[in-house]
Amino acid sequence: MSSKCFKNVTVVDKKSQRSHHHSCCKNEATCKCNFKKRELKPAKLDSDCFLVNSLVGTKSVQKVAERFIPLTDLGIPILGDILSITVTPDLDGITRNARIIEDKVVNMGLIPATVSISVLNIDLPITFTTSIPFQAHTDFPGACPQDMLQETPFEIEGIFTQQVPGLDVAGVVTLSGILIKVILRTTITVTRSVIKDAEGNLCDVDPNRCKTQGTPPSFNFPAPSNGGTI
Repeated sequence: MSSKCFKNVTVVDKKSQRSHHHSCCKNEATCKCNFKKRELKPAKLDSDCFLVNSLVGTKSVQKVAERFIPLTDLGIPILGDILSITVTPDLDGITRNARIIEDKVVNMGLIPATVSISVLNIDLPITFTTSIPFQAHTDFPGACPQDMLQETPFEIEGIFTQQVPGLDVAGVVTLSGILIKVILRTTITVTRSVIKDAEGNLCDVDPNRCKTQGTPPSFNFPAPSNGGTI
């Protein structure tokens, strides 16, 4: 008997010569349909070579974010009035820029932070948000400008503050203030696109990627959206 469902099938009883209507679908909403799984077909390639990434190197490195803030900008008369300093970096709002030059990876950026300073005879702490610049250059022998660069998310290893008194040097008085330093860690990975043939031989996609340039490269990184100011 067919497994298909038909509506209002007429069944004739030969003995009684009576007919009655019958439906093989007791509940039409519960009909089960089986679909064939689409088979995967091999892709048609124009060559037997593949593009793969070759590892140039990977390193775990530190970056130092540092900023000096004069007391005159904070409205604090003397360093002795400072009771405590709390710095809370915001890793989600960090601005990072990285470029590869020959045999080196150069990083520059800004990390936003909220600074809270408790001051003598002032009930509420002085709280403000600032951007702390950082920069680092890492030796990466064999790295070339056309290579690809990846960095893991930053981790904070330490936060340091230092009260810096003003000094009178030959009649010139330096500003007193606070120095903020944040130690960051990340892992840098440099890879290179190469072509691999059927016999396992490798050749560079860009054979001139490490060619020495006559003029040193120059980069200009834009400021973050908040301007990076207090």
